[in-house]
Amino acid sequence: MPTAATPPSPSTEVCPGCGAVLAPVPAGSPTRPGASPSCARLFEVTLRGPREEASADVAAAATARLADAAYAAQHPVAGEPAAVSAALELLERELGGAGRARRSEPPAVWTTTIADVAADLDVIDLGVLVESWARAVLADWTAPAR
Repeated sequence: MPTAATPPSPSTEVCPGCGAVLAPVPAGSPTRPGASPSCARLFEVTLRGPREEASADVAAAATARLADAAYAAQHPVAGEPAAVSAALELLERELGGAGRARRSEPPAVWTTTIADVAADLDVIDLGVLVESWARAVLADWTAPAR
C-alpha cells in the first residue's frame, strides 16, 4: 500500500531559453545548456537531415550552421556571454545587419523559436524556415528594449 501519492508529471514544460512550451521528453534525454530537454530534443530532431547531409551538401551545411547560431543566440548560458556574441556575429555575417546595436540581455519574448520552425515543416522548406527564424532572432536581439 503506497504511503504517499506520486504527483502527476507535468503535461508541458517551458524552455528557459526561448520560452517554447513543449511536451516533456523522457528522463535521460540529451540536454543542451540553457534549454529544456524537450527543446533540445526538438532542435536535434528537426536538424537531423541537414546535419547528416552537411558533408556532401553546401546548402544543408549552411542551414545547419544558421540553425546552430540561432539556437545558441536564443539559449544563452549563464557565464558564457561569448557564445551568444559568436552566434550573433555569425548571424550578422550570414544575414547582414552588422553594426546594429544589440541588447545587453535577451528579449523577454522571442518572435520565432525552433517550435515554430518544426510546426511549419510540412508546408515550408526547412532552409527557408531556418533563415526566417535566424532573421527573427537577430531582429529580436537588435530591437529596442520595451
